[in-house]
Amino acid sequence: MDSAEKTRVSYLTTSLKSKIGLIGAGWWATANHLPVLVERDDIELASVCRLGTDELQEVKSKFGFTHATENYKELLDTPELRGVVIASPHTLHYEHALAALNRGLHVLCEKPLTTKAGEARELVEEAERQGVELMVPYGWHYGEFIQEAKRRMDEGAVGDIEFVMCHMASPVRSLLEGKQFLSTGGGAGVNMFEPDADTWADPVIAGGGYALAQMSHSAGLAYWLTGLRAESVYALTSAPTSRVELYDSFSVRFAGGAIGSFSGAGALPENQQFQLDVRIFGSEGVMTVDCDRARLEVLRHDGNNFNMNLNPDAGEYFGGGPTANFADIVSGKSTTNWAPGWAGMRAVEMIDAAYRSAASGRSETV
Repeated sequence: MDSAEKTRVSYLTTSLKSKIGLIGAGWWATANHLPVLVERDDIELASVCRLGTDELQEVKSKFGFTHATENYKELLDTPELRGVVIASPHTLHYEHALAALNRGLHVLCEKPLTTKAGEARELVEEAERQGVELMVPYGWHYGEFIQEAKRRMDEGAVGDIEFVMCHMASPVRSLLEGKQFLSTGGGAGVNMFEPDADTWADPVIAGGGYALAQMSHSAGLAYWLTGLRAESVYALTSAPTSRVELYDSFSVRFAGGAIGSFSGAGALPENQQFQLDVRIFGSEGVMTVDCDRARLEVLRHDGNNFNMNLNPDAGEYFGGGPTANFADIVSGKSTTNWAPGWAGMRAVEMIDAAYRSAASGRSETV
């Protein structure tokens, strides 16, 4: 093969790849999203955006991006861009995601989807208007037993839903206190950067504490499994050693009359794994989805029970799952979105109302 033929083959191979951009190449994006995408032969890492010239060039070089910029609007001008991963600070998600959606691009936006309910609704509506996918990277949704739980709930496993109990705990106290953070894993690669303390510990930049940073995971799972939507929330929060809250306790009334309890704690010891437990009670039985104990069980009043046989590690967080799913969607290999934006929106609706309730001391409507 002569040099001209090699050039033509190289061009054709590149042109068959779908272009993805990344806004916010920090700790989690470089430890999780990029290690997945760089291994895909159907994806071109077209452009990356982050602040810091040296760090930007380091990311560009390591992962082979075609282009690098500190201006996200310049990234969005990339010709033939198909999708964008957004991993910027929480309070910037709305601006960055809306700009990408306005261009008709598929978007994978880190959780929380936004920090305000109205902004989350606008993103979901814009994605629907554009006919593109909006994803929130909820890694637990990619476990086999979680997808089995979703299938059974869609088939009415517990009948009419009457009560939901959802609890999550994480070893992130140091992160929320703005101290040195020891990564708990769950990503697809190794840490390239350490988390910027202010991104998580400064209430202005983070938008909130444990609820936004971590309960957005558990709430997103609960709303995805049930299809419920919060109507009103009464909340208590506590920040004993930090500027953002470490503990959350929410009492929720859902549209349709069901009620629920959501709790969160950011103070597990740093050598421990996440705890995540969702229990859904209905007119015909109860489903238990327990990630840290790898348990899926349905107990029914008619005795037609179900208990899934699982490996002990089945409930571990699968950080690479959403990224691979997003790449499949962008490249046209799949149309299934296992972590849809509407689930992230409903989580934000509840958390936004909860923060307002904690401040006002009364129940707040969504």
